[in-house]
Amino acid sequence: MPSPNRSLEPRRRPRQVRAELTRDRILTAAAHVFVEHGYAAGTTNRIAEHARVSIGSLYQYFPNKDAVLAALMVRHIDRGAWTQAERLDLAPGTLEATVRALVRDAIDNHDEDPRLLRIMIQEAQHSRELADAIARHGEQRVAQVRDLFARHPDVGVADLDTAAEIIVFTVEVNTHRLMAFPQSTTVEKFENELVGMVTRYLRGDR
Repeated sequence: MPSPNRSLEPRRRPRQVRAELTRDRILTAAAHVFVEHGYAAGTTNRIAEHARVSIGSLYQYFPNKDAVLAALMVRHIDRGAWTQAERLDLAPGTLEATVRALVRDAIDNHDEDPRLLRIMIQEAQHSRELADAIARHGEQRVAQVRDLFARHPDVGVADLDTAAEIIVFTVEVNTHRLMAFPQSTTVEKFENELVGMVTRYLRGDR
């Protein structure tokens, strides 16, 4: 991961509900502008106009549009928590269904706007806030996946700690690639192949 770019650090962190709503409105407007006009033409003036705030108000929160995009990435990451893990059936014979729930959750978290996802992948620079969000999300997801499969009776992989890291990386990287850069394969085929691969790996099949 590249070193965080200090020029992307937010200028003001909201401390009141009104300020938080203004910041969120700017981010929502930026997502629309970047998708409609492209990142190069998605200027801070256009973002401010779409958000119905002054350009001065925008600059109170973000020093430039790169910082806005980095904040959009943070919001995307923070919204991607896997909330269904504790309700999954961990009885024998349900490993494939458990893996499918993990893969399906990753797909659902990235199908809202593939164009914006593509822009974030191609253009986002690493702020300290984004780097922290990536690290935090990665640690949480790996711990969640490790704990989940540690309790499943059908898991036979030798090193579950390493396996959890591999699974999270494999699922998320391939899901990002599929949703942001659509291939000839369908989402259904992608899901089935990824579920089958991860399931066989967790079972320790040779």
